[in-house]
Amino acid sequence: MKCLAALFVFLILSVTAQAQTPIPASEKKINDLVALLQDPDIQAWLESRKTAAAPPAPSATAASPITSWESETRARIDTVIAAVPRIPSEIAATAARTRADAISHGYAPVFIIFGGLIAIGLAAEWLYRRMRGQREGAAAALIPIAVFAGAMAVIFFAIEWPPLARITLLVYLSAFVVYRTGSVLITLAAPEGLRRRARTLLGITVLAIATAALGPPLGTDPAVTDAISYVFSIIVLALGIEAVWSAWSRPKPAKAIVTGVMVAMWILWCLDLKGLFWLGLYALILPGILRGAGNVAEHFTSTGAGLRNVLVVRGARAIVIAIAAGWLAIVWQMNPETIGHRDPIVSAIFYGLLRSVVVLLAADLIWHLAKSWIDGNLVASAPAASTPADTARRARFRTLLPILRNALAVMIAVMAALIILAQLGVEIGPLIAGAGIFGVALGFGSQTLVKDIISGVFYMLDDAFRVGEYIQAKNYKGTVEGFSLRSVRLRHHRGPVFTVPFGELGAVENMSRDWVIDKFRISVGFDTDVEKARKLTKKIGAELLEDPELGPLFIEPLKMKGVEEFGDYGIVLGFGMTTVPGMQTYIRRKAQLRIREAFRANGIEFAQPTVNVGGDERDGGAAAAAATIKAQQAKAAAAAEV
Repeated sequence: MKCLAALFVFLILSVTAQAQTPIPASEKKINDLVALLQDPDIQAWLESRKTAAAPPAPSATAASPITSWESETRARIDTVIAAVPRIPSEIAATAARTRADAISHGYAPVFIIFGGLIAIGLAAEWLYRRMRGQREGAAAALIPIAVFAGAMAVIFFAIEWPPLARITLLVYLSAFVVYRTGSVLITLAAPEGLRRRARTLLGITVLAIATAALGPPLGTDPAVTDAISYVFSIIVLALGIEAVWSAWSRPKPAKAIVTGVMVAMWILWCLDLKGLFWLGLYALILPGILRGAGNVAEHFTSTGAGLRNVLVVRGARAIVIAIAAGWLAIVWQMNPETIGHRDPIVSAIFYGLLRSVVVLLAADLIWHLAKSWIDGNLVASAPAASTPADTARRARFRTLLPILRNALAVMIAVMAALIILAQLGVEIGPLIAGAGIFGVALGFGSQTLVKDIISGVFYMLDDAFRVGEYIQAKNYKGTVEGFSLRSVRLRHHRGPVFTVPFGELGAVENMSRDWVIDKFRISVGFDTDVEKARKLTKKIGAELLEDPELGPLFIEPLKMKGVEEFGDYGIVLGFGMTTVPGMQTYIRRKAQLRIREAFRANGIEFAQPTVNVGGDERDGGAAAAAATIKAQQAKAAAAAEV
């Protein structure tokens, strides 16, 4: 009641003041009203009236997001359908407004200005091509377009255009530059049969986007702008279906499925389900765009391998995916009234997935860069004729780099998985703690596996063996072909492959490290001139060193060590040489062949088993028989040499 009385008194005073004064004291009234509204009683009364006059809470059906979306979508579709007949008249009216705006400021019509700017850009591009000549490559195809756009931009920003003409020229000139750039990229990335259709589809799409973007600035009816977008969407859909059935070399069932997907995506776009529409569009065209982006990026690289190629190609594909994810975020943010946007859980999952895409892109790029570096070093460390130190370093690389590659793959995968789970709202702290407990339990339960892994680590730290070396451990021997986390793979010289856990190797005998001393023995007759045999062996060693094939394999030449022992049938001579690892058997065979030929040519006989039969008369017969056999052997040897 106090509030009502105060308000009534204020009104009486206001009327009285107005009646007494011919000029209203408006400023005084405003001050009095503000002071009255600041009274606590007045504020309480107004709040009570606001609560009493509040409308009743909507029913569950009226507040349903699905019902609200359905009614809004139905109203929008009805409005667009009703606006389709007004498209020609609205376009004519908009064009007339733009033309009148340009003429009223003393300029030519917009389409004439547009043609003039295009002509200036083409002239600048022609001059550039004339000066620079014809060049090959993606950069040479894009630079003239940059010159074209730069010349138009200079003229455009140098002149103060009328408002409507300025926005129209800016949008359509930008669309023209985008179309030309896209045409060049299509030429570089798309197959020959799809280029013409891809350019047509790109042109209509760019024109549709530019026309829709010009609707609000030029004052076009929003319903008509939406109707124009729907008409363009039907044209784009028809062209896409025609391209699928005419130029896509796939079976008819696959074409029918793609056609159905395209129609479904068009329906999603018409129903304003922008998120689902873009997801479907990405699923349909993103693989092809990624392949095309990789093909275009390869044109900018001079070589087909290496870190630069990986960085450019994988980086281009990552940029495409990042742009797609960013556009999804923009679409989601610009449509706050969508069904999923109103649910905080769905919103959190959506943004978590987008951030996860970025994490996966970073992990993929890091992994491919590391893998390319490791593979490049593996190729560079391939066996080649070089110094022993360089050979050892390369063998060390071939042993450790594959293990490093596997470890990096596991580490990057685990870290990326944990970061993605964290972005999706999963608490990774308990997961890490649980993984630690599980690791302890696994360590106790699989001591043999842990022993193998730890033994392998220490074998690598000790540089006990490398890929390509011949080793022997217990009953296993062979050439090391590769490693895993727990075992080594040995190739026996007869072919079988042993996969031996590191914990089972024990002491390792490496037969391929640094150098090898090879020794062998030859038995000659008791009457052999040992000094003559030594000189012949020294001569053979010098000849082997001069051999272009065998010489680089020697570290110390072939030498005769001397008389090792007196055998039952002759003298045993010892020989030795030092060679590079793995070639000692091959060199020994060549050396023994030359020793045989040299000894036989110089009358040195090899020891042979003989039997002496005793007796008076028999001695003479045995001696004669032995002399006959010896003569026959000498005759046969002479005939063989001839």
